[in-house]
This record gives sequence, structure tokens and C-alpha cells, in this order.
Amino acid sequence: MVKPDSEAVFFDHVAILGLGLIGGSLARALRSSGLTRHVVAFDRDPEQIDTGLATGVIDKGCESAAEAISGADLIVLAVPVMAVAAVMEEIKPVLSPDSILTDVGSVKGYVLKAVEQVFGHVPARFVAGHPIAGSEKHGVAASDGKLFNNHKVILTPLDSSNPDAVSAIEDMWLSTGATVVMMDAAHHDQILAQTSHLPHLLAYGLIDTLSAQGDSLEIFEYAAGGLRDFSRIAASDPTMWRDIFKSNSDAVLSILTQYREELSELQALIEDENFEQLAAVFARSKKARDHFSDVLSRREAKRT
Repeated sequence: MVKPDSEAVFFDHVAILGLGLIGGSLARALRSSGLTRHVVAFDRDPEQIDTGLATGVIDKGCESAAEAISGADLIVLAVPVMAVAAVMEEIKPVLSPDSILTDVGSVKGYVLKAVEQVFGHVPARFVAGHPIAGSEKHGVAASDGKLFNNHKVILTPLDSSNPDAVSAIEDMWLSTGATVVMMDAAHHDQILAQTSHLPHLLAYGLIDTLSAQGDSLEIFEYAAGGLRDFSRIAASDPTMWRDIFKSNSDAVLSILTQYREELSELQALIEDENFEQLAAVFARSKKARDHFSDVLSRREAKRT
């Protein structure tokens, strides 16, 4: 790793392990920013590598994770969280002590425990991270070099983390147009359970419920924009989300319990014909959503 005249961190050789939407988008962003001159990747699906090569996302595809990290000064784990331990076991024998490692998983506590399980400790040059950006689409074909622009990336370094490695990963994400936030891993997992994991669970559950109601084709034929917008994320990768719920179950169950209590209260208001109080709940929610809309509008304005 060297620093060019701009003083931005420059990675000569980047290895992406897991060439999906996030891994592919990061590869595109790093190449377009000039932060690296050589990107290699490994993915267990050869079609992802073929697509990455054909579209110029990567320079080289590798047959194993161990091959991909050979000579890499930056290694990005863009695999499902439940696969982190297996990948780390594979690369451990050939891992250079000078390489900086990071990940993009949405459950940080599990990732850190998986890394510690393999090494006996979390290596000082491993910096856990999570870009708060994505899409219901998946695979390198859906990758977008501007995916992270004006989105937050959360890093969860430890007290034992190497400061230079943390700084390098921070600079890497800043080069993609992202805003970087430092946070404790447990706090991250609680926040993501509320803002991402629960909404996905609800979307999956709603579509599963509606599709079981008699002629589901008729239901979807007459569905309007509300259902379309709410259920969009139910098109996300089921395997990835299974792993997320398995690895962050405690935080998800906590917020799910609160949500079920809220639903019970709403049901009681309808049963008791207490529609004025129901309207008060709607008004309170609308005020919060309007604030969220303002935040999203400001973010989108920055992206354009």
C-alpha cells in the first residue's frame, strides 16, 4: 500500500472475496476513484467471476480465496456473514501480516466472533465495516460504482485495532463518496435490527401471507403502489437474509417483540372502535415519516 500525491490511501492490489452486489460495487467504485490499479476476485459461483471479467469490474478471477489474496494489500470479505469463518480458515495459512482486512457484513458482533474463533483473537489489521447501501437485486451484474455515494458506512474497530488500518479503511470508503461513522459493534447490530432486519422480515412475512390467500395472482393484480413499495425488499436474496437473522437473532427478537405489542394495541383500537386514538397514532407516525423523507431528500440531492 502506498500513498499517491493526493495523500489518499492507495491499494496496489485489492482482493474481493465474494463478487456480488456489494463486492462488485466496491470494486467498481475503487477503480473509478483511482484508489487501486489491480482488482482480483473469488466467488464460489463461476458465473459471477465471468460476468465481472466481461463487464470490466475486475482484472482477474481466481479459483480460490487463497489464490485471490496472494500479494493483496487489501482484502475485502463480501461473503454472507455465516461464511466468514470458513473463508478466514481458508486464507489464514497464506495471509500476509501486512494485509489489511475488512468486511461488509450487516451483523458485526457475529463477524468479529467468527474472526476471533479462527485466529484466537481479532487481528489488529482487521477492521469490521458495513455499508448502509444496497438493493433487492443481487449479483455482480447489478453492481453500481455509485452505490455508496452519500450513504453511511459504519466501521466498528476495536481498542486493539491498528490505527493505520482503521484510517486506511476509512479513507477507502470516503473515496467511494460514503460518509463514515465509527460505532460499537453491539450498538450497530441493535440499530440494524430496527432499521433493516425487521423491515425485511415484515416484507417477507406480508408477501408470504398474501400469496397464501386464495387466488394470490388476483391479489397482486389489484395491488397498488403501497404494496409494491413496501414489499420490494422481499425480492432480496433469501439465503443471505436467513444468515442475517440467524446471526442477529437476539436483537431482531427484541425489536420484533416491541412491534408485536404495537400491532396488538392497533388491533385493540380497531376492535374497540377507538378511531380517534388510531388517527393520533397515524399522525404521530406521519410526522416521523415526514422527517425521514426530508433526510432522504437531502441525501438524494447530494447524490445528484
